[in-house]
Amino acid sequence: MFNKKNYKKNGYMLNGRFKKKGYDWWWHSFTALDEEGKEVPFFIEYFIINPKISPSKVTYGRLKEKPSYVMVKCGCWGENKVQINKMYKLDDVKITKAPYKLESNDFYASDELIKGNILQENTSNHPEYMSEDGHMEWELKINKEIAFNVGYGISAILRKIKAFQMYWHAEGMKSEYEGYIILNGKKYTVSKDTCYGYADKNWGSNFTSPWVWLSSNNIYDNINKKKLNNTVFDIGGGRPKVYFIPFNRKLLGALYLEGKEYEFNFSKFWHPTKTKFSSKEEKDKIIWDVSQKCKGYLMETHIECYKKDMLFVNYESPDGAKRYSKLWNGGNGFGSIKLSKKNKLIADLSVKNVGCEYGEYDK
Repeated sequence: MFNKKNYKKNGYMLNGRFKKKGYDWWWHSFTALDEEGKEVPFFIEYFIINPKISPSKVTYGRLKEKPSYVMVKCGCWGENKVQINKMYKLDDVKITKAPYKLESNDFYASDELIKGNILQENTSNHPEYMSEDGHMEWELKINKEIAFNVGYGISAILRKIKAFQMYWHAEGMKSEYEGYIILNGKKYTVSKDTCYGYADKNWGSNFTSPWVWLSSNNIYDNINKKKLNNTVFDIGGGRPKVYFIPFNRKLLGALYLEGKEYEFNFSKFWHPTKTKFSSKEEKDKIIWDVSQKCKGYLMETHIECYKKDMLFVNYESPDGAKRYSKLWNGGNGFGSIKLSKKNKLIADLSVKNVGCEYGEYDK
């Protein structure tokens, strides 16, 4: 069973050696409506890196320093896509471990509520910000309906010994958001019935290459000809490392189908999982194909997203390196999922409003 909420796993994780070589972030993505009723996909992220390196001063890897800050990342995908990053010193942010809370003069984050008022200017003179100019304000209530708790891979003992370079927990792979956003003077409404919301977190000492993420809960049943309101899928991973030993091309996958759970989880070695995936860049879009087998079930996922709607999401690692120049990130993906058992088709699904990501380390 993967639909298990766990506020400890969703809590602040930068202890031990992760204090000086670690990152922790809480990610939120959802769809809002402008005043004309047009859909616009948004993202908001709260990111902490190396909190004990320089708590009284923001330091940047782009300036050849060891990075240390709290970063708020926000913006939207689509026609007017934008990525706004604002960094804060650790001493200006109050952090509560679990259930987590982040509090400052400009922003607030918890499992039930996120708020912010972020202005970033003069970015052309400051590449260390990894940002564009812009202003975004938001206040959103959150109801995390369905979780993807990957289980053994982020168990208490593996968290304590910090075995993995990168951990993942999706406390709200299906989440309801409700509230408002103002982006560069334009107001948007976020409704629980049309937001197709998602919330997860990652933490660790480094990232993964390749990096794959796909998720949506805007899903249509092609067999029974109806929209599914209690269904969500989530796929993530790439090349996880345990104590610097890579597990090549491994993905975690989950499909919650109207109350039934189908899981493809390589960390649960007692249920062997086979995975094949490819991500490729074409002239006008990025395409993902994922095939996962476990316990006689086969899930085949095909997702596409137009490059014009995507952006390159920016991060620097705890050692200060910026390893991705092209980490494709979007919220307008679309495609299909087919679930079968012993060659018998169980579900044929169309998916929209897909959160999607793909990138590999620069060579």
